[in-house]
Amino acid sequence: MEVTVSSEIILSVYIISFLIGLPTNLLALYAFTVKVHSKPMLTDILLLNLIVSDLLFLIILPLKMHEAASGMKWTLPGFLCSITAFTFFSTIYTSSLLLMAVSVVRYVGVAFPIAYHQLQKPVYAIVISAAIWLISAAHCSITFITQHLPSLSSTNSSVCYENFTEKQLEVLLPVRLEFFFVLCLIPLLICVYCYLNCILILYRRPRISQMQKQKAIGMAMGTLAVFLICVIPYNVSHVLGYFQGESPRWRYYTLLLSTFNTCIDPIIFYFSSSTFRCTSEKSIFRKRRPDVSGARGQATSSG
Repeated sequence: MEVTVSSEIILSVYIISFLIGLPTNLLALYAFTVKVHSKPMLTDILLLNLIVSDLLFLIILPLKMHEAASGMKWTLPGFLCSITAFTFFSTIYTSSLLLMAVSVVRYVGVAFPIAYHQLQKPVYAIVISAAIWLISAAHCSITFITQHLPSLSSTNSSVCYENFTEKQLEVLLPVRLEFFFVLCLIPLLICVYCYLNCILILYRRPRISQMQKQKAIGMAMGTLAVFLICVIPYNVSHVLGYFQGESPRWRYYTLLLSTFNTCIDPIIFYFSSSTFRCTSEKSIFRKRRPDVSGARGQATSSG
């Protein structure tokens, strides 16, 4: 039974996500820009990239609103369709990969604090971020290929990146299945592993306050919520679509869940900035280490 897409519901979700996501992400952009400018930390640079990804998504969202207001018909120039589809999907996967990178950095900071401090160089975060942007862009270039490759392009210009031909589906469905494993499932499993271990390690340390432990849990739960609510449902449509041999119509509604990503991410920014401060005296990453200055003093006096 074919699912009828309600353009009114889609438009409403887009508007709500835009009105909530834009101001909160702009505020987060200002806060993290100041932090990175004053003292750039590995995680802060990764989260700054996450904010930029969300803002790119929000910038093109008015074009998707126009599409929904037009009854899911694309009445804008064709090149805008390609740019919109590419940005819309690539930012979704960029966000998931950046969240995975943040979880790995958190785990290294908790489990291996000495190695973590040695890795606190902006160049590492820049290289990681650039690699993530390239990976998501390379994968989502399929939006250009299916629409503009002469052997695959469709003459149906009334919709944007929908109503695919048989030839387009032969290329698109296997690629989407690969998206599920590489850009969704693997990042999710890495996040679960890293945050579960972070929480277990923190709860074994008696010097960590209960509030800090709860905020660490909030950070983990917020990240997992992004995957479970905003990423997993949409990617499940890739798996089912591959075995059904079609692009499910109900994937529109899973994409609506993905738009809420821009509203949940600022919560992650809050927990990140208030919990994981490796330079503070009460850092939850820091292990008890001997007083270096005192040891030097003893060495001097003994000499």
